[in-house]
Amino acid sequence: MNKALLVLADGTVFEGTNFGAAGETIGEVVFNTSMTGYQEILTDPSYKGQIVSMTYPQIGNYGVNGEDVESAGSVKVEGFVVKEYLDFPSNWRAGTGGVGSKSLGDYLKRHGTVGIERIDTRALTVHLRNYGSQMGIISTVDFHLPSLLEKVRSHPGIAAVDLVEKVSTARPYQWHQDCQPWCRATVKEKDLLKVVVYDFGVKYSILRNLVAEGFAVTVVPASTPAEEVMGMDCHGVLLSNGPGDPATVTYAVDNARKLLGKKPLFGICLGHQILGLAMGGQTYKLKFGHHGGNHPVIDLETGLVEITAQNHNYCVDLSSLHGQVRLTHKNLYDGTEEGMRHVELPVFSVQHHPEAGPGPNDAIHVFRKFREMIGGEA
Repeated sequence: MNKALLVLADGTVFEGTNFGAAGETIGEVVFNTSMTGYQEILTDPSYKGQIVSMTYPQIGNYGVNGEDVESAGSVKVEGFVVKEYLDFPSNWRAGTGGVGSKSLGDYLKRHGTVGIERIDTRALTVHLRNYGSQMGIISTVDFHLPSLLEKVRSHPGIAAVDLVEKVSTARPYQWHQDCQPWCRATVKEKDLLKVVVYDFGVKYSILRNLVAEGFAVTVVPASTPAEEVMGMDCHGVLLSNGPGDPATVTYAVDNARKLLGKKPLFGICLGHQILGLAMGGQTYKLKFGHHGGNHPVIDLETGLVEITAQNHNYCVDLSSLHGQVRLTHKNLYDGTEEGMRHVELPVFSVQHHPEAGPGPNDAIHVFRKFREMIGGEA
């Protein structure tokens, strides 16, 4: 087994062994509390710039497959941290779907993603909860602590980088993938509503759920001018999830501001934050973020509690919007604001990930709400 080190910017050191690719990687270290779904996490563009540590102790037992990826191209996380990597996948889907790998370790190697195992992930999680998420470095080639600290401390941090441009599509495309088994109803072609999705790091599951609710989906690059979108004869616009600090994507905020009142708007995660900034509000960073599949969120419009998937470091301060919106969802763990609806315009958004299905379908109805807001039949 090859030695590997994880070193945090505050000087905390964890020694373990390497799995996946060898080498060195730097990113903001966060922990995820999901018990399953590691492949969806690895391929979620919202994790660009971050090293993800899983709190569940055994990872890799069901391998990888071609159906569970959430984005095109490579793995999006900068590094992967687990307590115990299991190199013997037992699920029948492992290796299917043209993924090119059967085991998680081989999958990470193919995509050049450095992993470290056999560290105390509980201690790491407690440290991040106490002191906050911070930059870290995983290395299998350099074990000199002063050298590693210099590398990680000289990194400007993910708030200084526009990570959206690194994960957004380069050109527009139509999403035609068959939505089975996600389809819940059959919508005739004449009843399809056209929706444009701004790709700030969109997940495939969002596109599938839009198709399932009777949308014809066009995905456009993150920097597409609002004027171009308004000329596309669409019924509505979705602002997708994505990585990093919303304040770095000023072009997205400007475009969202121009679309307000011109098209029905629906925002998810980063898209929610961009909408908040577009309306003149402010965002703030959480101490260690929300990353997991077990966050209870109350829908204040229905009184129902939904189990949600979360992956964000930033929140919108709804008080800074001075009455333009009303609060629709609230996190029952820490009271943070999880959703908003404009009091006059056809605009609403959620901070969590309804498409991730941890409930499994507690929050999926928001895609139906989007269609209803536009004026389509439910």
